Formats: sequence, structure tokens, C-alpha cells
Amino acid sequence: MIEEGSKRGKAMVEKRQLFMEMRAQNFDVIRLSTYRTACKLRFVQKRCNLHLVDVWNMIEAFRDNGLNTLDHTAEINVSRLETILSSIYYQLNKRLPTTHQINVEQSIGLLLNFMVATYDSEGHGKLTVFSMKSMLATMCGGKIVDKLRYVFSQISDSSGVMVFAKFDQFLREVLKLPTAVFEGPSFGYTEHSVRTCFPQQKKILLNTFLDVLMADPPPQCLVWLPLMHRLANVENVFHPVECSYCRSESMMGFRYRCQQCHGYQLCQSCFWRGHANGPHSNQHQMKEHSSWKSPAKKLSHAISKSLGCVPIGEPPHPVFPEQAERPQDQPHTIQPKPVANNMNDTMLMSSGAPTPTKSVLESPSRLDEEHRLIARYAARLAAEAGNSTQCPPTDLSFNFDANKQQRQLIAELENKNREILQEIQRLRLEHEQASQPTPEKAQHNPTLLAELRLLRHRKDELERRMSALQESRRELMVQLEGLMRLLKDEEQKQAAQTGGSPHSSPSHGAGCSMPMPIRSTSAGSTPTHTPQDCLAGVGGDVLEAFAQGVPRNLRNDLLVAADSITNTMSSLVKELHSVDDAAEEEESHMRNGGGRDAE
Repeated sequence: MIEEGSKRGKAMVEKRQLFMEMRAQNFDVIRLSTYRTACKLRFVQKRCNLHLVDVWNMIEAFRDNGLNTLDHTAEINVSRLETILSSIYYQLNKRLPTTHQINVEQSIGLLLNFMVATYDSEGHGKLTVFSMKSMLATMCGGKIVDKLRYVFSQISDSSGVMVFAKFDQFLREVLKLPTAVFEGPSFGYTEHSVRTCFPQQKKILLNTFLDVLMADPPPQCLVWLPLMHRLANVENVFHPVECSYCRSESMMGFRYRCQQCHGYQLCQSCFWRGHANGPHSNQHQMKEHSSWKSPAKKLSHAISKSLGCVPIGEPPHPVFPEQAERPQDQPHTIQPKPVANNMNDTMLMSSGAPTPTKSVLESPSRLDEEHRLIARYAARLAAEAGNSTQCPPTDLSFNFDANKQQRQLIAELENKNREILQEIQRLRLEHEQASQPTPEKAQHNPTLLAELRLLRHRKDELERRMSALQESRRELMVQLEGLMRLLKDEEQKQAAQTGGSPHSSPSHGAGCSMPMPIRSTSAGSTPTHTPQDCLAGVGGDVLEAFAQGVPRNLRNDLLVAADSITNTMSSLVKELHSVDDAAEEEESHMRNGGGRDAE
């Protein structure tokens, strides 16, 4: 008795937890009931992690738990409801990356208590199948058009026409959601709710149903449903505009622009709370913006629209075939799993809807689609066998064999899937280990480290040698420049003594045609002694050119000396580059070798 009382007390605390957290958000300050209701239900959706479950995954969960075989009025107890929610959330965690896993137990407890409080207010401990389907299909993630198509498949007859009684039952169930978040006075169910959606009783097909519920504005009783989806789409939208009331320089979410006050714009927080200043009034008409367009984009869009390049009005949803295709009834076949017999839960791709490939690809258990295909093929083979032979025992044995083979194939595919997942995990671990830094690993190879140190020492020696040669080259250039000036002065003196013109000297012309080297910042003063005094430390062709009494063709000699210096420098640079390449190759070899040694 004590244990039962403690469980009951814990359940009461968990039941109130979600509503206490919702009250802490202070949604009641929002003055418009539509936005207030949408914000509350969006909070419940995110707090229970239902926004992470796509509508296609929800339909798949209904099939996996056998709900497609139950009548809408059938009742399920709370324990089975908890089992269904557990399968939904555990499958969700399989699809999510490891860094974004959710708390499954907490999500199950919050959602279970919210559903019980919403649909079992009298405390019977049971919910109808239709109540659970309507709630989960409405509050899960995904596109609103996909949700409404699923709802239509639940409330339509075999010919694809909506049944008004079933739609009325859907409104009863779905409008319990606003009532659960204390918005019943604004959006509670009334007897006239159906007539407000479809004023004239007529034949309602899928496209008409979508046109009415996705219109702008939608029916008054369901106006909060598309707004909840728009809230989800604009939560991370940024508007680089300043709010005219709170002066916030940026807006997140919706942006509202006054149609009467020029340039007056409000963020969603100020608009929802009814803030206004200056000439603006809350009675002015406001336009809601869910995205930001620069003035240039607005101008180009207006020009394209005026020229007819952009369609003026786009349909709110794709147009689907009016006559939905239905699966053939095959009561004589034995199905291992009723995955394709019930139109209400297959959504039959039949109304022209695209197949839910996205959810299948995102799910790690992608073999479920193969399982369904195998089941369909087995059913088709069984039907063909039944048509060809009229012996019931033969049909049953054939179907039993096909069912057995199918189960064996499913088991093999599941084993293969597990092996693939294990291989992926192993490769991921190997990749993480390989991506770690390797210098520590290379410390265990002293031979490679010794060779690397020798190469670095050789590189340092060559760099010092190259620096010394650069200094020698600079000094030699300074001396050559001094020698050229002395030679020019000597030729001018000889020309003055003989009375000739300096321009008639061929050697002077040759000296003037030689390009002067670039001066270094550390160049010394110009020599004032004889050429022999400046030749100290200069050898090779330059010494031979000035050592004799009669000057030779100095231009050619100086060019030869410059070529010799250039060749020496180039050979030194090549040697230095070869050492660098060898060092780099050795470092790369050491890294690769270290990685292999570590493995």
C-alpha cells in the first residue's frame, strides 16, 4: 500500500510538471489567443521532443504497434500507450546522432501524462485509438500538408470522400489540445465547428479538404494549427531591422510591419504583448513577415512580378489526384504483419503523395522498407497461386512456406544490418585514433629521430655557408664598383693628356654600357688609392683583369666574374633545397612510420 501510494504521488508530480513549466514561460501575457495557443502547444511539442519525430515516422510506429488493425473506437490502456510511446522515442534515438540523444524516460513520462490529462480527464485509464492517432499526428514534426493528408485518410471512406461524422469526431479530439493548455474558451469544440469549416454540405475530396484547412485564413477553430507550424519555421530567422518600440537592433522570429505608419516595425515580442508608441496604435493593420528581403531583392522581385516573370499566386499545396487508388483486398492470403492491408495507415502513396523516402533514409533501420516490399511480394505470389489453383489446403501450405521464407530472409537482413553497424562503429573508432597527433608515437623510433637531427644540422650548416657567400658577394660588388670608378678616372686623365675626347675611348664606352649593381645599405666609402690597393681579397678573373699593367677588356672580365659568382650561388641554393626536400621526406616518412608502429 505504501509503495502504491508513492507511485501515485510520483505520477501526480510528473503530471503537473509540464504544466508548471509552461506557466513559468508566462505565455499568458500574449494578448492574442491565436498566438497564445500556438506558443503553448509549440512549447509542449518541444518539451516532449515530438518536434523531432516526423509524421512519416509516427505513421510507421502506428503500423509497427498494430494500431492499423484496430477500430477507431477501440480503447487501449495506459500501459500499452506507454509501450507505444517507448517504441517511438527509442526509434528516434536510433536516428539521432550520439551527441543529440534525448532523455527517453523523461520524454515518455511528460507526453504520457499530458495525453492522459487531455484525453482521460475522468480517470478511466483508457484512450481510444482515434484520440491517440489524432493527437500524435497533430503534435509531431513534419509538414502540415502531410499531416492533413494522413488525417484525411482516417476520416474518408473507401471512395476517397470525407465522412462528416468522422471529421466531426476529429475536431472533438484535436480541439481538446487547446483546452488542455487552458485555451478552451477560444478554441474549444462546439456543435457548429464542422459547419464553420465546410458551410455547405457537399462532396469533400482531398484537394478540397486541403484547400479549406490550408487557406489564408484557415477555419477559425483551427487557426492555431498552421500558426504553430509557422512558429517552428521562423524560430531561427534573423531580421536586421530595429524594433520601433524596444529599439532592439535585430529581430528573431516574426517581424510585423504597420500598413499605416511608414517604417514602423515591431518584433514578435512587442507585437504579441500589444506594445505601441508614437502615432502607431494597436488598431492599425499589421503585416506579418517570416523572412527578410533586402531593398534590392524587393525591387527586383517587384519588377519581375510586374513583367510576369513571377507567378502572382502560388497554390498552398500540390494538387493530388481526385480518385485515390485503394489496395486490393486479399482476405485469403496469410500476412505475417498487416503492413499493407489498411489504407488508413498506409497513406497509400495513392493520393499522389510522394513516398516517405526521407524518413526511411534517415532511419538506421532502413531495412523496414525492404521488409514491407517482401511482404507485398509474398502476398502477391500467394494471390497468384490462389487464382491458379482452387485447392485451399495447397494455398495455405504455399502461404505458410512463403511466410517462413520471408521470416528467414528478414532475420538474415537484420543480422547483416547489425554487422554493418558494428563495422561502421569500428571504422569510426579507427578514424578517431588515426586523427590523433603522431609526434608522441614517433618518439619510439630513435633511428628516424637521429636521421632527422643530422638533416637539420646539415641544413643549418648550409644556411650559414650561404650567408657567408652572400656577404662575400656584397663585398666583391662594392670593390668592383670602386674599380670601375678608378678606371674611369684613369681614362679621363689619359684623354686629357693626349688631347682626345673621352667619348672616343672604346673602353670607356664599354664601361658605360655595363649595368650598375644595386647598392647595399652597408656599402663602404669609395676607394681613393690605386687599383692594386683595392684588389686585396679579390681573386679569379677580376684579379687577372687588373693585375697587369695594360688594362684588358674590363667589361668582359667583370661579366665573367659576375657569372662565376652567380653560378656558385645557384649551386649552393640547389644544394640547400635538396637538403630541405630530404628533411621533409624524412619527416613525412617518420610520421607515416610512427603511425604504423603505433598500430
